[in-house]
Amino acid sequence: MTTDNVYHGGEIAVQQQAGVRDMAERLSQMIRPFMPDQHRTFFEMLPFAVVGMTDEHGRPWSTLCVGEPGFIRSPDDTTLRIASAPLLAQELGLQVKSGDKVGLLGIELPTRRRNRMNGVVADAGADGFAVHVEQSFGNCPQYIQTRSVEPRGAGSAGSAGEVRRSETLTGEAVDLIRQADTFYISSRTSEFSTRPSSGIDVSHRGGRPGFVHVATGNTLTFPDFSGNRLFNTLGNIADDGRVGMVFPDFETGDLLSLTGTARIVWDGERLEGFDGAQRLVDVQVDVMVHARCVLSLAGALIEQSPKLVRTGVWQ
Repeated sequence: MTTDNVYHGGEIAVQQQAGVRDMAERLSQMIRPFMPDQHRTFFEMLPFAVVGMTDEHGRPWSTLCVGEPGFIRSPDDTTLRIASAPLLAQELGLQVKSGDKVGLLGIELPTRRRNRMNGVVADAGADGFAVHVEQSFGNCPQYIQTRSVEPRGAGSAGSAGEVRRSETLTGEAVDLIRQADTFYISSRTSEFSTRPSSGIDVSHRGGRPGFVHVATGNTLTFPDFSGNRLFNTLGNIADDGRVGMVFPDFETGDLLSLTGTARIVWDGERLEGFDGAQRLVDVQVDVMVHARCVLSLAGALIEQSPKLVRTGVWQ
């Protein structure tokens, strides 16, 4: 895969502004058009994966696919078959048909391992879908909180309850965001094409509880810490701006999904006042979907990421 197919213009622009363009070029060799055997085995062991897809308006959303380990299979090094529909697919209006772009993040919270895969839906049905790989690459364990993950016991959360959709963040949604130490974010390129660098990407973000700030109205702000220097998420934001975020609550089983428009903050007093942040990202939320007790997995916090020692929270 040539570097022209690895990175698009938005990613290159952010890499240049951050002063890491040469490093990103060297790291481009880690992004492959196939999955190494280690990644294939990794996905097959997972009880959940994070997925990014668009709705009928082209807005990206993030959600989870959940199942017994083995519900994800890799019959060959360019295919993943997922025997589970994305949670809240209907409520989010997700487009899950052959040819649609999709981003996948496999993350194993007890070990803090993660791998990413971006591609296109190869086929889809009521019980799941298959993805053809366009880009596959690993990520380091930075900022991931160590958690146990196990099936939620009968009666611990009840069956899936109310699903609330709103153009305004509710008080319960704000409380969930302010308490969160983890969220997942999907972002997209401005155009979809057959180029591997075009499509949707899903990434993890972690911090100390309180690292996501909710301003007056529907605006969120989160810090961008030192990462892998590829700038997939920020590159997509520079290119398009539309993002989807999901906040899973492993205690209650709730999922909060948001879609909106993001912008990068490169300097200023707000950035200087947040320990460890190299940039900030402001997100204007357009729509939220809060689903109660929809997540069939439970997870207890075991250890915060050691990387968070030198990071702050909003005051």
